[in-house]
Amino acid sequence: MLIACGDKENERNIDEILENNNKEEIQQLKEELYAEQRKVTTDLERVNEKLLAFEDKSKYSLVEAEQVEKSNFKHYIKVQGNVTTDENLLIYPEFTGVLTNIYIQEGDRVKKGQLLARIDDGGMQNQLQELRAQRELVKTRFERQERLWDENIGSEIQFLEAKTGFEQIDNSVKQMQQQLAKAEIRAPFDGVVDEVITDRGQVVMQNQNALFRVVNLRNMYIEANVPETYVGKIDKDTESIVNLRALETSFEAKVDRVSSFIEDSNRNFRVRVSVPDSIEYVKPNLIATLQLNDYTNNEAIKVSENVLQETATGEFFVFKLEKQEDNVAKAVYQKVIPGRNYQGKIEILEGLQAGDFIVTEGARTLKRDEKVRIANTNK
Repeated sequence: MLIACGDKENERNIDEILENNNKEEIQQLKEELYAEQRKVTTDLERVNEKLLAFEDKSKYSLVEAEQVEKSNFKHYIKVQGNVTTDENLLIYPEFTGVLTNIYIQEGDRVKKGQLLARIDDGGMQNQLQELRAQRELVKTRFERQERLWDENIGSEIQFLEAKTGFEQIDNSVKQMQQQLAKAEIRAPFDGVVDEVITDRGQVVMQNQNALFRVVNLRNMYIEANVPETYVGKIDKDTESIVNLRALETSFEAKVDRVSSFIEDSNRNFRVRVSVPDSIEYVKPNLIATLQLNDYTNNEAIKVSENVLQETATGEFFVFKLEKQEDNVAKAVYQKVIPGRNYQGKIEILEGLQAGDFIVTEGARTLKRDEKVRIANTNK
């Protein structure tokens, strides 16, 4: 009753001051009212704190919480490729004849230039010996005529005829040597004989019958196609994670090369990643999966995807904790805007800041502004 009487008296005082229309009095009244408001607010907080002590906290929902911090966030795209090498070659003969000798077996390691096989030259070696003998005779005549010409003896015609004759037969010898060299099959590079395709004694035709497959298992790489939508995001030195499922092996590498054009047929461009020599049992055409880093944020706010919830209208939210005291807090509805998602983590573009506490477990059954008990808080 006293409070009620006091309130009525205050109202009459306020009305009188307002009716007097004195600015200074009104300003002073405002300051007094603000002071009273602050005192009432403080008293209410003290009262609420005291009342909380009487509440049964065991009835609050039990949740787990986490403090979000800025950290590194990387997003990867996944594409499939094949292991290949520039030195995987089928060797064809450049000479027609009988394959008389094979000097290697499947699995042999060979050096560049090593003799692998020989084709019957059909008597060309004998012809070459005769041609060489003729060249020596013609050469002797040319050299003698050259000396006479230097001493101004004989005619220029005789000298030119001798010179031309020697050059012609010398060219013939060189051409026959080149032809005979084609009868010898030599390794084009260091590698392994993966397959012997033609047996000894068979007739082989120039550029028609494959003889051997030689493979260099070093300097191998993975080639994959990437959709054109990632142009500018995937480039040389882009980080990648390579998985060779058949070998149960993964390794990290960087993109070595990016093609300069986009295929019309599939709107893709090619990327290339080298395979370290230290990885064993890698073979051409082995299937590989590439994860290519198309986005990185070193100061990202990210949450687990099971924390993020969505309303019927498509709005995403989390429950943020406010006013934590004695493991009790209020779970506040916090709208967020998510970004990319990778390996169970979602980047939050808006709505959260470093240092905020969010509910990580038990959020599915919470209501807005519900009081909760915090089981543990993980940073």
